[in-house]
Amino acid sequence: MELREVYPPAIERARKKTLRELDAHCRRFIALSPFVCLGTVGSGGADVTPRGDGPGFVHVLDATTLAMPDWPGNNRLDSLENLMEDPRVGLLFLIPGFEETLRVNGRAEISCDAGLLERWEKRPRSALVIRVEEAFLHCGKAMIRSRLWDPAARVERGALPSYGQMLKDQIEIADTAAEIEASVAEGYRNRLY
Repeated sequence: MELREVYPPAIERARKKTLRELDAHCRRFIALSPFVCLGTVGSGGADVTPRGDGPGFVHVLDATTLAMPDWPGNNRLDSLENLMEDPRVGLLFLIPGFEETLRVNGRAEISCDAGLLERWEKRPRSALVIRVEEAFLHCGKAMIRSRLWDPAARVERGALPSYGQMLKDQIEIADTAAEIEASVAEGYRNRLY
């Protein structure tokens, strides 16, 4: 199948918007963003993981370099292990309430350099140093269609079982759903950093 037989050509501004370095708009977007999706790929397949903290937790070191702390998570290390095999990354920065997003693609390496890690008040175990190869703003059509920021579209928590119950249903584990919930809640209180 030829894709261009199904899709029309990209409009001029879509073709021209890719930047090779971070301009003032990209830097400001990153400074305001408390949430980014990190995409990696390795021999086990592709992975996308959420990363978040206060706005600007991803630091712009210069026009072509970002630093992202690796805060505690589940210790599966899917993204980090992928990066050991293949340094390519895709980032999608979001700002609550903004329909537009910022996409950044490049190559990352894992750093445990003490000087780099001191950039954050709480010290991460490691940080990703991302060499920007391309960056561009992405229009808000997906956000508008999804109504992601629309309070009227908010799904009530009761629409799904608790996180602990879903895990209990999915995996064989001795813990009860209530024990899983208590452990997760304790982690939220005491192990965010």
